[in-house]
Amino acid sequence: MVSLQEQLMKAGLADKKKAQKINQDKSKQRKVERQTGTQSVDETRLAAQEMQRKNAERAREMNAQRDAAANQKAIMAQIVQMVEKNRQNKGKGDIAYNFTYGTKIERIHVSAEVQAHLIAGRLAIVCLGENYELVPKVIAEKIAERDAMLVVQVKKANTEVDEDDPYAAYKIPDDLMW
Repeated sequence: MVSLQEQLMKAGLADKKKAQKINQDKSKQRKVERQTGTQSVDETRLAAQEMQRKNAERAREMNAQRDAAANQKAIMAQIVQMVEKNRQNKGKGDIAYNFTYGTKIERIHVSAEVQAHLIAGRLAIVCLGENYELVPKVIAEKIAERDAMLVVQVKKANTEVDEDDPYAAYKIPDDLMW
């Protein structure tokens, strides 16, 4: 194994006198260290070790981000596959069904039978990009385990009535169309 010093001399970037001077300085430094019992601090070595540590830390962070992105991509692929496999027909589409997705009120057109299933909670709505698909409740629960933001399920209204409510005798029907 050829040392760096020898390689530099062969390339003509260093000469023998400089190499001997550096070797003498190193041996003097070692002798002083042995006599005093202290070790000198090599700043370049410490700087190199610090740089290696920072590079390793940055590489770990990049690997963690890459792994998280790959995980997210795999989860989305699973969700798309479940929706494609279990998608339900929306029917003829003569009734507009309104639902909230995030902070917006969205609308899909479904048949009366599908609307009844949505209201009963047997079907749920899944958002894939710009499209809204209907899937069975069981599949929607599996999708919600992976990403709850994509699933819209009808929640049963609270049927308890306050005793002080002056409109307690006037019930609003579930199928009221505005």
